[in-house]
Amino acid sequence: MDQATAKVPIFSAVEAPAGLARMLARLAPYVLSILRIMVGLLFLEHGMSRLFGFPSPLPTPPMLTLYWFAGCIEFTGGILVTLGLLTRPAAFLMSGEMAIAYFHSHAPRGFFPILNGGDGAILYCFIFFYLAFAGAGPLSLDALWRRNRD
Repeated sequence: MDQATAKVPIFSAVEAPAGLARMLARLAPYVLSILRIMVGLLFLEHGMSRLFGFPSPLPTPPMLTLYWFAGCIEFTGGILVTLGLLTRPAAFLMSGEMAIAYFHSHAPRGFFPILNGGDGAILYCFIFFYLAFAGAGPLSLDALWRRNRD
């Protein structure tokens, strides 16, 4: 047997034991739901602050302005994602909003996100982008609706 055809098992130094890997795989959908709920609540907080001045007293933007629409997306999308209702389209829309927010408000202030204050916008953008593809998880109204429909 030469080196090209030799099958050498390759194990990672940080590979989890089989039982732990099975448990983590079984819990992964529920952790997805927890991630979705937490990011939805945090985003809802942004929308409430922008539109209603609570819990942070931000000035309410005039109706039909870019910041008013952003607040409406954050408020409505935050509720939908928290509940796990229409998660994929809501998350996709919110991912786009955060990409626009980054390039509109943060990128002009500098290249590095830690310096231009855009790291939060980037994180929201990619978490929502992931949720648009991964879905809401089992603890959601989307999952309940699917179960009742089947």
